[in-house]
Amino acid sequence: MWNSNSRGDAGFTLLEVMVAVAIMAIVLVAVFRLHAQTIAMSGAARFYTTAPFLAEEALARVEFKAANELGGDSGEFGDAFTGFTWRATVESVESEYLGQAAEDLKRIDLTVVYEPEGLSYSIRTYRMIYEE
Repeated sequence: MWNSNSRGDAGFTLLEVMVAVAIMAIVLVAVFRLHAQTIAMSGAARFYTTAPFLAEEALARVEFKAANELGGDSGEFGDAFTGFTWRATVESVESEYLGQAAEDLKRIDLTVVYEPEGLSYSIRTYRMIYEE
């Protein structure tokens, strides 16, 4: 006959349940932290994949202007890339080694920024831009 007061009762003690819950809580916190890191890394990877292409587009906009209109410029990329902005500075290069060729050489610094996450991507390039 089965006796419910004996020491061999089937079941868990409160201590065993608390230990199991604590272990599950630790594991779940670790899983949620990894998930959050994965989401953040995915957003950064998406930005650093998209930004070089957007920088090339903005650079083409800057280079398309006439030589006498060059200077600082900025803009957005439209509805397809909401939150992305760019700004460019164009400066003349002075070099005694290049001589006369340095007069047409321009340094272009361009930065693409994704405002919601505060990420930025910068490039510097040199172009020969002849004044007409």
